[in-house]
Amino acid sequence: MNRAAPMKQRSVPLSIIPRDDQPEGFIDLDRLFAAVVRRARLVAAFVVLFVVLGVAYLLFTTPLYTSMTSILLDDNLSKYAEEERTPTNSQLLDNQIASAVEILKSGELALRVVDALKLSENETILNPPRSLVAIIKGWVKSATQVFSSEPAISEEAARNGRRLKAAALLQQGLNVERVSRSSVVALAYRSSDPRLAATVTRAYADAYLTDQLNANFEATERASVWLQERLEDLRQRSQAAALEVERFRSEKGLTAARGELMSEQQLADLNSQLIVAQADSASASARYNQYKSIVDQGPEGAVKNATVSSKEGDNSVIRELRTRYLTIGKREREVSENFGEDHPQAVSLRGEREDIARQIYQELQQLTASYRNEYEVARSREASLRESIEGIAGKNSDASQSLVQLRALEQKAAALRSLYESYLGRYEQAAQQRSFPIAKARVISEAGVPVAPSSPKKTMTLALSAVLGLLVGGAYAAFLEFRERTFRLEGDIRSALGHRSLGYLPLVGSRPKKTAELVRARFGSDRYPHDSEAASVPFQRLSRLVVDAPRSAFAETFRNAKLACDHMLPGNESRVIAIASALPDEGKSVVAANFAALLAASGKRTLLIDADIRKPGLAELITPPPRSGLVEVLTGEATWPAGIKVDQRSKLAILPAGGGKSYEKRHQSNELLASPAMAGLIENARNSFDYVVVDLAALAPVVDAKAFAPLADGVLFVVEWGSTPTRLVRDLLNSEPQIDAKVLGVILNKTDMKELQKYSDFDGAEKYRHRYGKYYIEQDVPEVRYTAA
Repeated sequence: MNRAAPMKQRSVPLSIIPRDDQPEGFIDLDRLFAAVVRRARLVAAFVVLFVVLGVAYLLFTTPLYTSMTSILLDDNLSKYAEEERTPTNSQLLDNQIASAVEILKSGELALRVVDALKLSENETILNPPRSLVAIIKGWVKSATQVFSSEPAISEEAARNGRRLKAAALLQQGLNVERVSRSSVVALAYRSSDPRLAATVTRAYADAYLTDQLNANFEATERASVWLQERLEDLRQRSQAAALEVERFRSEKGLTAARGELMSEQQLADLNSQLIVAQADSASASARYNQYKSIVDQGPEGAVKNATVSSKEGDNSVIRELRTRYLTIGKREREVSENFGEDHPQAVSLRGEREDIARQIYQELQQLTASYRNEYEVARSREASLRESIEGIAGKNSDASQSLVQLRALEQKAAALRSLYESYLGRYEQAAQQRSFPIAKARVISEAGVPVAPSSPKKTMTLALSAVLGLLVGGAYAAFLEFRERTFRLEGDIRSALGHRSLGYLPLVGSRPKKTAELVRARFGSDRYPHDSEAASVPFQRLSRLVVDAPRSAFAETFRNAKLACDHMLPGNESRVIAIASALPDEGKSVVAANFAALLAASGKRTLLIDADIRKPGLAELITPPPRSGLVEVLTGEATWPAGIKVDQRSKLAILPAGGGKSYEKRHQSNELLASPAMAGLIENARNSFDYVVVDLAALAPVVDAKAFAPLADGVLFVVEWGSTPTRLVRDLLNSEPQIDAKVLGVILNKTDMKELQKYSDFDGAEKYRHRYGKYYIEQDVPEVRYTAA
């Protein structure tokens, strides 16, 4: 009891356990490729399965043949029949081609092809070969129709129904699409009969061209009839409007000359004369006012301002008198300056100058009177013209109002005449186009009889089957990989549990074929959850493998476990090693027996205690079955040396769980293991043996191992390779820190060495285990049994 307590401090701390140094989220390509190689057979099986399904599909699917023709939509074909072509752009061209595609897909065109080829009586069209799914649907439909009554239909209705059905089936087998960005439309039809496919394709092309011709002819025919009706109406209305214009002109007396009314011509002439009269009156008034202002200044002022333009009328007298006036004035000034103003000659010149001034003034008065008479005459003429214009304008006001109505009637007549001429031209054009119909499409590739089926395509079907099998197999393999939550590698032990791995124990014996296939199908690997599934090797032989095959990989793992115990439990005179596992049937009893046998064979005094009271496994090693064991010792029914059995070959001492009469106390196993009697037994065993190996019950289902944990110096934990869930073991150890602290290492039991390397990285140690054979010699193990000492 005192030796167990300090051993808790000798367990391996988590800080020194190697961890995976890959950063989180990093894709390990080595592991990824290893997973691909590991699941390659599974993926290959799916590929083969899907290829076989593809072959079956090819064998049972009716081949279909496709015939194709190409139709060119070309507006240039009708350029000689059209006087003016409508300019086209890319959008309009796309609309035209899309319309052509929809026409080819239309039910009306399908009905024309059915009627042209009489396909309503063609069994290949009406009853084509059906797929398995279609056959099943037909059976279901037939079964439902048995319980429903339908009224009888007439022969005409049945014939029309077959016609519509044939057209619908034609549309299902038809494919129409535009060829790239060109003006070519590809039309293809598929059928189980190659000749029928070619015939239907040609019929579709002919029906489309005929439909174009009929559409053009019917359009021009309808346009011609409508235009003819409109022309007759417009002609009558145009004649009525022209007669109305003439009748109104006659009633209102609107006589016209050179396109204008007579009153309008007179008014225009009077207006011209009035303009001239107004100009003459203004000119005369200006002259009169000019001379009148000069005369009003008096004789002296009139002489000084009598500057008359040479363009005026007869004014030469005034110019001469003014010249004389200026000359005499100049001489008078010279005489006055030389001889004085009183000189007789100066006085005579002054009198002569005044006489000339009176003459000039008289001439100006005469001119003023003359201009006044001229001004009055011009003004009188202007007034006379105004009176004439007012008279004619008064008479023309009524004619102007009538003229407005006349203009409206003339515009109406002109519009009807122009519209009639326009419709007449369109009617003639439509009549010419009706007599010269040309389709705006032509066939550029005739439909031929196909020589090979278009579907199913064998190469593509097989390729798609293989790809689909690869995808499904890959997805299933990925699902299995993501679902993998068990221990496969020693690195899994370190990363998941934080403990060291003591090695692999190879799976011994052959597995039943059926069981292997079942497990592979269920779990995706050859893992066996129970020892009973690998029962080809007896338990007696499995428990002695380490002794009978000392140079095997199996024995080497136990040597590593012994070395770990010696290194991690130094200085102990006696060591109590517990063998534990998370779940039942993980092989811990075999591990305990072989580990104890190895210790005994190495010369150590070793005691093997079967502490799995509820499910003892070591009793099979003893022949004949023991009558007493651990339970009897703990209950005081027997002494502990009396229950020990010794193997004479390896000198291994075994204390079984108990005899047959003590089995009713299994429900008290945890109390027995935690009792003072158990502590005393262990203390006595420490004094007598170097190693005490205790086979404990599974940790998950019962608490027996937890009850015994304080008495153990160390624990060897056993997990089954590819079977024990990592999360279960981690949670169990985390919930039991007392056991977790004493774990010396973990042993991977029942390892499939052939599959092991598939789970390793390319540079992992597992990849090189095939080279370890130089150190290992696998031996046949003879069947032996433990007997009482």
